[in-house]
Amino acid sequence: MGKVYLTGAGPGELELLTLKALRVVREADVIIYDRLANPDILKEAKDGCEFIYVGKEDGKHILPQEEINEVLYRYALKYHSVVRLKGGDPFVFGRGGEEGKYLKERGIAFEIIPGVSSAISVPAYAGIPVTHRGVSVSFRVVTGHETPNKESSQVDWDSLSTNETVIFLMGLHNLENIRNNLIRVGRDADTPCAVISRGTSSEQRTVVGTLQEIYEKVQEAKLPTPALIVVGEVVNLREDLNWFEEKMA
Repeated sequence: MGKVYLTGAGPGELELLTLKALRVVREADVIIYDRLANPDILKEAKDGCEFIYVGKEDGKHILPQEEINEVLYRYALKYHSVVRLKGGDPFVFGRGGEEGKYLKERGIAFEIIPGVSSAISVPAYAGIPVTHRGVSVSFRVVTGHETPNKESSQVDWDSLSTNETVIFLMGLHNLENIRNNLIRVGRDADTPCAVISRGTSSEQRTVVGTLQEIYEKVQEAKLPTPALIVVGEVVNLREDLNWFEEKMA
């Protein structure tokens, strides 16, 4: 019986992979990876390592989560070292908790290897600090994947009316609803907002505007997924701190 490493692959750029994650990738007998993990990471695997893709996109799941859990269990019975490679961090909307609980219930040893979360790294690569003295002393990370106006929504929209920085992950397809709900609960329509597509990669693109106009600007720019949304006054700091995209220009 083997061990499963629930491993964060980071936000995309290969060099943002942690040293520990790189070590377990190189030692793995099988790597079960998702869509947001940089495929170049797989090149670090040893000869004979097996690769299994279980990626998810909106409306397109290679395997439902329940079956992914079972895959991890079956391969842990077969192999010594199983790496579950996830984009970002396993515990930031990465379903790592569900997979760990499933393995624990079946007596399978597992280890969590945190990854650099896109929630802070992608804004940083767009020149947007999530906190800044005199501008924002706190930030909130919220799922953007949940339909914001459904009755069973777990998002506490009223609490997002303050001036803290809010980062929505996986929210591109819900951007219009996110914008409308934030304005509805009292967020100023002129609040700066940025949408960052394919952050930390050579294809990174950023659209900036007010909360009121951001949806139309993003539609016009035709930004692809994955994308992250940042709402707050810290977006204005991009004018001075936009180091990555200027370097690529």
